Amino acid sequence: MLPAPFLNTMAALLTIAIFSFLYKDNPFYKFAEYLFVGIAAGYIVALEYHNVIVPNLWRPLVGGDLNLLVPFVLGVLLFSRFTSGFGWLSRWAIGLMVGTFSGLAIIGFAQGDLVAQVQANMLPLKTETLLGTFSNWVIFIGLLSSLVYFFFSKEHKGALGASAKLGIWFLMVSFGASYGFTVMSRFSLLIGRLLFLLVDWPASFGLHWLH
Repeated sequence: MLPAPFLNTMAALLTIAIFSFLYKDNPFYKFAEYLFVGIAAGYIVALEYHNVIVPNLWRPLVGGDLNLLVPFVLGVLLFSRFTSGFGWLSRWAIGLMVGTFSGLAIIGFAQGDLVAQVQANMLPLKTETLLGTFSNWVIFIGLLSSLVYFFFSKEHKGALGASAKLGIWFLMVSFGASYGFTVMSRFSLLIGRLLFLLVDWPASFGLHWLH
C-alpha cells in the first residue's frame, strides 16, 4: 500500500493538471484526461467481468445451464464488428439488444415517470391551508399552460395564445431552476477539490495552515 502523502500528491497534481485547462488546452490536461478515461474504462471492464459475466453467464453455463448459450453466442457475435468479412453478424445481436432495451425502456418510463407524474399532479384544488391551496393551483395552472404550449394543432391566438405564453414562463422557470441546481452541484464538486488541495493535501504532510 502506497503512503498517503504520495497518493495525495498524485491526486493533487492530476487535479491541478485538469484545472490547467482553464488557462488553455495543454499536454498536462490531455495526459490527465486520457489517464482518467483509460482507468475508468479498464475499471468498468473489470467490474463487468467479475460482477456480470462470471456470476451470471460463465458459472451457470459451465454448471449445465445450456439456455445461456444464446446470450453467449450473441455476445460473441458483437466482436465480429472487428472483422471485415463478418461484421454484419453483429447486427443480429445489436438489433436484439436495441429492440429489447427499447421495449423495457418504454414500459419503465410509463410506469416510473409518466404514471407517477400524472398521479403527482392529481392534487386537490382546495386544502386545509391557504398556502397548500395556492401551491396546488400554481401546479395545476402551470401544467395546463405548459401542455397548451406544445399543442400545435391550432394556431396560438387569443386565449390559447395567452395560455401558451404563460406556459413558456413556467417552462423557463423550470429550466432555470434545473440549470441552477446543476451549477450548484458543479460548484460543490469544485469546492471539494479546492478543499482537498488547500486542506487535505497539506494535512497529509502534517501542515494545518488553514486551521
